[in-house]
Amino acid sequence: MVKQNVELMAPAGNFESMMAAIQGGADAVYFGIEQLNMRARATMNFTIDDLEAVSALCQKHQVRSYITLNTILYNHDLSLMKRIVDEAIKHNISAVIASDQAVINYASSKGMAVHISTQVNISNIETVKFYAHFADVMVLARELSMVQMKEITQAIERDQIKGPSGKLVRIEVFAHGALCMAISGKCYLSLHSHNSSANRGVCIQNCRRQYEVKDRDEGVEFHIENEYIMSPKDLNTLPFLDQLLNTGIDVLKIEGRARAPEYVKTVTRTYKEGIEAVQDGGFSKEKVDAWSAEVEKVYNRGFWGGYYLGKQMGEWSNSYGSKATTKKIYLGKGVHYFPKINVGEFKIESHKLNKGDTLLLTGPTTGVMEFKADEIRVDNQSVDSASRGISCSIKVPEKIRASDKLYKIVDA
Repeated sequence: MVKQNVELMAPAGNFESMMAAIQGGADAVYFGIEQLNMRARATMNFTIDDLEAVSALCQKHQVRSYITLNTILYNHDLSLMKRIVDEAIKHNISAVIASDQAVINYASSKGMAVHISTQVNISNIETVKFYAHFADVMVLARELSMVQMKEITQAIERDQIKGPSGKLVRIEVFAHGALCMAISGKCYLSLHSHNSSANRGVCIQNCRRQYEVKDRDEGVEFHIENEYIMSPKDLNTLPFLDQLLNTGIDVLKIEGRARAPEYVKTVTRTYKEGIEAVQDGGFSKEKVDAWSAEVEKVYNRGFWGGYYLGKQMGEWSNSYGSKATTKKIYLGKGVHYFPKINVGEFKIESHKLNKGDTLLLTGPTTGVMEFKADEIRVDNQSVDSASRGISCSIKVPEKIRASDKLYKIVDA
């Protein structure tokens, strides 16, 4: 049965992406603090000092906030972990996502809500019962089929399995984004090859590269041209979102804390529309085709349905990097906003802005804004283009801020 209060959870690698998630219709955002998260290698991580602003932004927009504190911890990490949890409680962060028992135990002892990470690899109802002593929300292993998911959600209802809050345990699943070749992301390849552990958040993603296979007895080598055989395509559940929600899950999670804000907004918006369409009976192939075209515009490695439809083998990417149908080209930065006439002034720093270009504007407070350059004015004169070094004015749909970044969107 499809639940009417399904939560859509979106990634936030920085304030731009967090605002983009909110604009896309997210019910909750998840983000990393310092180095104790599974995207510790990313340049986009919040600090403890950001927690007050993060909390204020989420509360203003009535969005729940979750800290990912889900790496393996060593003894020297414990003091930082405890400080993060304490500060999260102080600033009313909604919950902490955890896999290490040290985090689960400490957060629980402090009364902080705990969500069990996919790194725990929850695959059966008895494991759900065990973690129900600590957590109200649990992410299932990504390798389960929808039949297995439904068995777990039905058992929770039948056996009335409740978490610390006294409410029934809620089940969360990944709906969209990057997948790992290893079981629920518990990979050791990066650790073996570069002493850089994925389970400590510092995966170098060497699985995404091309490899050669060599016969050690005869020295015959094969260059694998057709597929990057350790690099899965990205998960996309839009084509069968109605079936996925019918398993009785409570939370849909979008992967992508290392992704750009336009990715976050686009994917979040499409899944929000998808959830609403399923709930009101308007889900259709035509809508799926339109949503699929939207998510294909932003970063992706090609798409497949993961293991949810019962597949036993992964589908591998046949190229390196993104297969997005569009790309953004940096133009310049915002300089000033004229509120009475809804016009933004921009300094062009790279490439050329042309009349009719599709534009993308991003900023920590602005989030993501898309619009067309219907008219360009330089020195109060209408022009067809503005080149590098030129300051120009463009009509904008909403307020812009100084230093907002301006891009144009072109076909990839």
